[in-house]
Amino acid sequence: MKKITLLLTLLTLLISSERSMAWSAHKLEKKSEEALSRLYKNNPKAQELGNKAIAVLVFPEIIKGALIFGASRGDGVLFEDGRVAAYYNTSSASYGLQLGIQRFGYVLFFMNKEALSYLKKSEGFELGGAPSLVVLDAGASGSLSTTTLQDGIYALFFSQRGLMASLSLQGTKITEFVPTK
Repeated sequence: MKKITLLLTLLTLLISSERSMAWSAHKLEKKSEEALSRLYKNNPKAQELGNKAIAVLVFPEIIKGALIFGASRGDGVLFEDGRVAAYYNTSSASYGLQLGIQRFGYVLFFMNKEALSYLKKSEGFELGGAPSLVVLDAGASGSLSTTTLQDGIYALFFSQRGLMASLSLQGTKITEFVPTK
């Protein structure tokens, strides 16, 4: 009975997440700018990273739910030279020992033209196959030295809310899209 209740809750959350998928371009830009501003305020090293990046892809809110099988989805904005360059969505599927519901955001900092080119030319950028991707947590980003950056893409997660217990295999795909005006 508990599994059924949890599964129904998970399905309700994923269905209600449709509203985040339907954000207009303007609202998505605003949410992305606000999320990046909060991240920079709370993590000065992230701002240093952003200042050195040639582009920043911000996913302000991703919703993940799992009960053995899991899924997540969110929309984001690619900023180049402080201006909106494109819109992307991220989605993932996973399988394994996992249970819960979580909301979070993440930012990808593109440090060189090769990494950014990979995003733009691929039809469905896969994080697992990205060239020289480094995932940072809050502790690692705090000790990051922006003078010795060696990798093409840095990912930083923020604003985790909810509860997720997970030991799973996961694939994340990022695809360009055109939001509603």
